[in-house]
Amino acid sequence: MGLGLGGKEACQHVVFFLVGAALPTALLVLLASDRLGEGLSTISSSWGPTPTQLPASAVGGPPAQGGNTTLSAGGAAPTATHAQQSEFADLAELLPKVTTDDRTVIITSVNEAFARPGSLLDVFRESFRAGEGIEHLLNHVLVVAVDDAAFAHCKAVHPHCYLLEVKSMNLSSANKFMSEAYVELVWTKLSLQQRVLELGYNFLFTDVDIVWFRNPFWHMSMFADMTTSSDIFHGDASSLDNWPNTGFYYVKATNRSVEMLRRWRAARARFPPNHEQAVFNEIKHELAGDLGVRIRFLDTARFAGFCQIYHSDIGAACTMHANCCFGLSNKLYDLREVLGQWRNFTGLTPEEKSRKFLWKDPTKCGSPDKKNWSINP
Repeated sequence: MGLGLGGKEACQHVVFFLVGAALPTALLVLLASDRLGEGLSTISSSWGPTPTQLPASAVGGPPAQGGNTTLSAGGAAPTATHAQQSEFADLAELLPKVTTDDRTVIITSVNEAFARPGSLLDVFRESFRAGEGIEHLLNHVLVVAVDDAAFAHCKAVHPHCYLLEVKSMNLSSANKFMSEAYVELVWTKLSLQQRVLELGYNFLFTDVDIVWFRNPFWHMSMFADMTTSSDIFHGDASSLDNWPNTGFYYVKATNRSVEMLRRWRAARARFPPNHEQAVFNEIKHELAGDLGVRIRFLDTARFAGFCQIYHSDIGAACTMHANCCFGLSNKLYDLREVLGQWRNFTGLTPEEKSRKFLWKDPTKCGSPDKKNWSINP
């Protein structure tokens, strides 16, 4: 049974009307989706249960892991050079085995001194098992080894290890802060992190001399391109007057963040012979002004370090960083003491935990000759 000519004309009018109504809506969705998709991304179950304590300010909130977003700071997404692809040839194959459902990878780096049995890698991994519901996050940690011995040690204890050979110098020993080898080591991580972003993965980089207690992703800003820990925190998470500590920071995979990493690495030549953290502090205003990079700083009350430990409450702590501390043996001693304090705290009754418990001053890293408030060894 046909509709007849009149029926066909009526049908055409309806179709034209629907198409005309849909086009403006589609355009609005297209324009808004670039950034909105990040804010509304689903929260992966892989991050585990809601923590017992959420951030007091609006800076934190639920995990903000997005996919490979395409927010551009000016043009198409940057592409890796052939040299970069060759240098990190196995990375694209390894990352899917490590990533969460939300395409986020936790990255740390070790040399032989840090990876050998009983050293920092063991303490780092132990903290995940002692922490509050975070042991599963170990499955999403990529340990980057910068020498063959570290790679062998890593494979003996951890499922996800990546060898990033630095042939320009020997990085296997516990290098003195600001030595040539130390500076090369901390800059090496940035080139790999840039490649991770280019492959479409968000990352949370953590120094291996950091012990974890609670899930940090609940305190990352969903609207920031980069969320970093602080050496000195002045109370305002968005203030660029805070002193960043790039031993612990989260970056979203966006065009803007790729360009941020590229400029960060390029700025090394402008501020020799500084390490990457000092250079970032020099250019943070440029990154925010020129690129529009949104940087948020984490409160040292939750993401503590030996630089600013005096007001940190164990009941609110997410991580503790052995910064402002010289010497591998000193770091190990005080980090083990920190884990001991954490275990004592977790063994308390709920009523006892309701009282405020402050961290004790570091034993080895807290003496005046080992503490410097302006640097992060």
